[in-house]
Amino acid sequence: MKNLRRGLIPIFLGVALIFSGCASMNRTQKGAAVGTATGAAMGAVVGKASGNTALGAIIGAVVGGASGALIGHQMDKQAEEIKKTVPDAKVIRVGEGIVVEFSSNVLFAFDKANISADAKNSLDKLVKILDSYPDTDIEVQGHTDNKGSDAYNQTLSLERASSVKTYLSSKGISSSRFNIKGFGESLPKYLNDTENGRDQNRRVEFLITANDKMKAEAERQSSN
Repeated sequence: MKNLRRGLIPIFLGVALIFSGCASMNRTQKGAAVGTATGAAMGAVVGKASGNTALGAIIGAVVGGASGALIGHQMDKQAEEIKKTVPDAKVIRVGEGIVVEFSSNVLFAFDKANISADAKNSLDKLVKILDSYPDTDIEVQGHTDNKGSDAYNQTLSLERASSVKTYLSSKGISSSRFNIKGFGESLPKYLNDTENGRDQNRRVEFLITANDKMKAEAERQSSN
């Protein structure tokens, strides 16, 4: 956390300089300018401090500018729909993307990679939203706690991410939209020295970002 704060200082100073030089801009224009100037830098800092989790990956991939503002608006709508439709998920809007987090105990039995019947109901709800927004890419990340060996946890996390991708693909979501990653126990969000922390570290995260088609359309609209 200290490293994160240290790294953010020059970025915040840069943002201040942008605002001081853009007094004539409206709020949207200022936000777009800041997004362009700081997206990659912010992502690099967050990624380094947190191990390149979903937060850093999405911020680092920011498009910025007027195109980024349009993409962000689409992501706002999609995030709200996911929140209303999939109550079992934790939904976080980040930059120009969305992080959807499921606790592993929602999707899987303990130490298993096959999706439970109840989990299928939750994922079916998510399918409806993903199908409504076809111009997005979806990275599925599996994570575990620190119980067991590194190699075992790495395999389990990848198998769980793969199971989710396979299930969503079977429901009509194009497999070309997916990228899967297993991080094992290497990227904990919470402390692993308590049962509650370990439980929260056993999770599957979806990173939803604009694909090339959405980016091109946003660029076309912003240039009109």
